[in-house]
Amino acid sequence: MTMKKNLFGYTLVALEEEMAALGEKPFRARQLYEWIYLKKVYDFDGMSDLSKTFRERLKADYCLTLPSVFKEQDAADGTVKLLLAMEDGAKVETVLMRYDYGNVICVSSEVGCSMACAFCASGLLKKERNLTSAEMTGEVIVMNELLAKESENVTHIVVMGTGEPFDNYDNVLSFVHTMNEQRGLAIGARHITVSTCGLVEGIKRYASEGIQINLAISLHAPNDGIRKMIMPIANRYSLAELLDAVRFYIDKAGRRVTFEYIMLKGVNDSLADAEELAKLLRGILCYVNLIPYNPVKEKPFERSEASSTRAFSERLNELGINCTVRKEFGTDIDAACGQLRVKYVKKD
Repeated sequence: MTMKKNLFGYTLVALEEEMAALGEKPFRARQLYEWIYLKKVYDFDGMSDLSKTFRERLKADYCLTLPSVFKEQDAADGTVKLLLAMEDGAKVETVLMRYDYGNVICVSSEVGCSMACAFCASGLLKKERNLTSAEMTGEVIVMNELLAKESENVTHIVVMGTGEPFDNYDNVLSFVHTMNEQRGLAIGARHITVSTCGLVEGIKRYASEGIQINLAISLHAPNDGIRKMIMPIANRYSLAELLDAVRFYIDKAGRRVTFEYIMLKGVNDSLADAEELAKLLRGILCYVNLIPYNPVKEKPFERSEASSTRAFSERLNELGINCTVRKEFGTDIDAACGQLRVKYVKKD
């Protein structure tokens, strides 16, 4: 692995500070951002308005290294799942989902995951390390290169792939600031969502960032008993503690929160569960996103019947909780988060 500093890992502010430390003017950072994110030039020699001396200095100490595509799966509905290899050989999944309103990329934040949610394929392989902000940015750039063949680009980002984003807080925040930078990819803050399984300290810290980037909570249960059964994080934080943090976030940030709720047959999908969930969330500025489960062969859970999901959604809405059912993507490929990586890493 190269020991050079990867420029994909710098926010514009951080790059201005880096250039100042080199004795360069701040506009050098803006020039580099334009070359990298607008002109999509990843070779310093191609940055023609930079002096040769400066380019040589960049080549000596910096790089623009991207992940490589190890495996690609394409679904009939246009969903693309990439298994990307990082410079050290670590592999992570990145997924493109095509909605009517744009191209959404699901970004991984860690190599593996130690949250061990009972239904999730990602947790089958424990966390090896955090991804750097440069590597997460690389996930987006590689997908943009693929979309460029269709004269399209990534328009929305969800940090909902493998890993717990708030367990890699600084790198994730650097990444989302880079994506939101107006001189770069300029992806609107409200087009970026960070999802957490419920790290209370992370939620409170995020509330104080002063950013408009969305927050999603992986809830998946209407009470502590069910949540402890399927999500080990519930043994660390009760639902009362989690929802107190959510209320703190809403009060500080003034933003609505999304609660993700995966529908597991016979576990959390009854009308009684819907009613208990509605009672739990009443008065919170939020909406619930019901997620049809993609079965994982190593896990004992089954997908809720479509009729159960529909009835659950209708009951929540009747009780005043805004609720939608997430559109399904990639059902003809390894759809569940982490499945493709498990398939190939376990081969090695």
